[in-house]
Amino acid sequence: MVDNEGSVTTEIKDHILLIGLNRPEKYNGYTPTMASQLVDAITLLDEDDELWVGVLFGYGDHFTAGLDLPKWTQRMSENNRSHTNASERVDPMALGRACKKPIVTAVQGITYTFGIELALAGDIIIAAENCRFSQLEPARGIHATGGATIRFVERGGWGNAMYHLLTCDEFNAEEAHRIGLVQEVVPTGTELARATEIAERICEMAPLAVQETKASSRRWLDEGFQSCVDALGPVQARLMSTEDAKEGVASFEERRSAIFKGR
Repeated sequence: MVDNEGSVTTEIKDHILLIGLNRPEKYNGYTPTMASQLVDAITLLDEDDELWVGVLFGYGDHFTAGLDLPKWTQRMSENNRSHTNASERVDPMALGRACKKPIVTAVQGITYTFGIELALAGDIIIAAENCRFSQLEPARGIHATGGATIRFVERGGWGNAMYHLLTCDEFNAEEAHRIGLVQEVVPTGTELARATEIAERICEMAPLAVQETKASSRRWLDEGFQSCVDALGPVQARLMSTEDAKEGVASFEERRSAIFKGR
């Protein structure tokens, strides 16, 4: 018997955590049960030192059609956004405590509303050619509350954001790539393999340096130019004291590939 509430799966592949939205019979329509499990998965990625990159994907032909709205209406009416203490757990939408590790997301087929927001909460998006995107909350009498109103503008610019957010149109992978929402468009069926390949490439880098690189860029967005500049030197000094930095210098001198350990 199929669990109507769906689930979120996790699988560890070397230093990569594969995270899957698993309710394909309902286009991976997102339920509170799945939300709670996704918090657990992203928190695991954030806190486990042996996990360096996350890959997020959806089972079946579609990434997700978005929230299974009837299962969320009461929570939305009560302004109940979370299942756990936000200060203790990672918010998959990165509106509270954000994951410090990079997340590569593979999307395919229908990728609506919450699906776009979840992908944009990560760092790199790989889209299948058959993707269908729509941020259609105003057509349902509500507005996007998972970050779309912020990240559409960050990545696509004001005009592109307003065009898609206010018309609630459906647009394809080519348009998503044009405005910067996705980083690559690949043949349908290859998106997860490509996302994993990129994650593997990131895992070849020094993980602490990768995390500080992401943190620096987020600091600029969240705190502004001067805050980001002020942190550059102290963070670099801290990184220089790590084993990985010493390995990086040694590999340069010895003309070989570095082998990083995350410490």
